[in-house]
Amino acid sequence: MFFHVKGKEYLCSMKQPTIETLRGEVYDIVRQIPRGRVLTYGRIAELCGWSNHSRLVGRIMRTAPDAVLPCHRVVNASGCLAPHYPAQASLLEKEGVRLTPSGKVPLREYLWEL
Repeated sequence: MFFHVKGKEYLCSMKQPTIETLRGEVYDIVRQIPRGRVLTYGRIAELCGWSNHSRLVGRIMRTAPDAVLPCHRVVNASGCLAPHYPAQASLLEKEGVRLTPSGKVPLREYLWEL
């Protein structure tokens, strides 16, 4: 299998990862985030081996099954909550996460360090 980076062609003997593979890895990581802690989209992308793909992780999380995953524990790199997830703040607060007056999660205090 060949892939191209900046006009150069590289041979890759490994199977190329798929979005389905990434989705499964993202869900596995999100399931493990402890109560009262958060992870960022970018950190999840790094843990999956897809550095610089935080937006893709965000798209995957947007369609994630809330009933099964603690999606509310995922925030952006600034600690901002998801714009189309109104219940996120209250779910985090129920777990003891105190938001700043501007509605952000203070990452220094609540970021889950693996």
